[in-house]
Amino acid sequence: MNNTQNHPAESASIGSAILDRKAIEQTDPEVFAALFAETERQHYGLELIPSENYVSRAVLTAIGSVFTNKYSEGYAHKRYYGGNENVDTIETIAIERAKALFGADHANVQPYSGSPANLAVYYALLEPGETVMGMALPAGGHLTHGWKVNFSAHFFSSVQYPVDPETGLIDYDVVWELAKEHRPKLIWAGATAYSRIFEFDKFAQIAEDVGARFAADIAHISGLVATGLHPDPVPYADVVTMTTHKLLRGPRGAMILAKEEHARSIDRAVFPGLQGGPHDHVTAAIGVCLQEAADPSYTEYCKQVVANAKALAEELVKRGIDVVTGGTDNHLILADLSSTGVPGKVAQQTLDRANITCNANMVPGDKRSAFDPSGIRLGSPALTTRGFKEAEMRMVANWLADVVENVEDGTTVERVRNEVIELCKQYPLWY
Repeated sequence: MNNTQNHPAESASIGSAILDRKAIEQTDPEVFAALFAETERQHYGLELIPSENYVSRAVLTAIGSVFTNKYSEGYAHKRYYGGNENVDTIETIAIERAKALFGADHANVQPYSGSPANLAVYYALLEPGETVMGMALPAGGHLTHGWKVNFSAHFFSSVQYPVDPETGLIDYDVVWELAKEHRPKLIWAGATAYSRIFEFDKFAQIAEDVGARFAADIAHISGLVATGLHPDPVPYADVVTMTTHKLLRGPRGAMILAKEEHARSIDRAVFPGLQGGPHDHVTAAIGVCLQEAADPSYTEYCKQVVANAKALAEELVKRGIDVVTGGTDNHLILADLSSTGVPGKVAQQTLDRANITCNANMVPGDKRSAFDPSGIRLGSPALTTRGFKEAEMRMVANWLADVVENVEDGTTVERVRNEVIELCKQYPLWY
């Protein structure tokens, strides 16, 4: 979208996060135009994708820092290049902050993203061809937990556990029976579209019963774990993986936490097993976001994230939109649009035109395909960062319902778009 013509005064100040605007604009006007347009899109739209957030000025500055110029294969004080004394400092800071925030024995902050972090877990703990077990993608799981189109199902034997198609909840008896039948060497807990609590102690017991390692992927709920708002997997899991750009409000990177007995295997899997030099500017930004997450204000933020998600879910249910599991315990909502007759992809595309961003998503027992699913996935982290509270989230729910109920009515879509823009102007982003 382009709101410059509609809002010239506001647009004049948009883009302060572009650290050297003149340099980019003069060197590459095309890239600058796209960068500016994206900044506008974020300013005047409602971000409901649960895996997206807004970073602070400090985090963004670290990402754009001179650490991007450095190469640092290896680990602190054991590098293959010279001139790494400052890189050693920031990596050590990030590691110690991660260990302190999550109460972990060991932390590796070098993985480039969440999928490479999970690949490192396989490399460290399994041999090719051994059996891995994770939540099925249509049930809300992640590709890297053994889904059939992913490397994790090509190089390992994969068993996928479902959720109950009626309740949308994990049935731990079913997980246990599958584990007894298939005897996996690694069991994953974690998801990208599951709105309820993970009982990590039960997963740990199942893993122990069948002689498996236990890995928890908390990419989506890391902030809730860190602040005590979700059960903690660290005491139970052999390894814990997470991205740093979701609830943690950090750069696009990842971390692996591990028990001391697995520390060396995890480190060797990341480097030299899978990666060369880490992205040092990202490491610096991870350190900054972990410092921010240790502040008491971050706990208040996470509490509001959960309150906002609950308010959004409750209002959607009032408007007749089915919410999988009936609500949420975290930041995420999965809405099943089957009863409305509107496919998830159509809803996503129409909401886009109303300046509301979400993603189409399969729901448990979905009769449609992953390319054209029945649901949409919604989340509260970004709007909470923006300053929204329950009242604003209820407004968002009603706009969303208005659009879904009137997907072919351009007048409704335009009306909602204009109202969205006005609300966004009341809660400006810092950049």
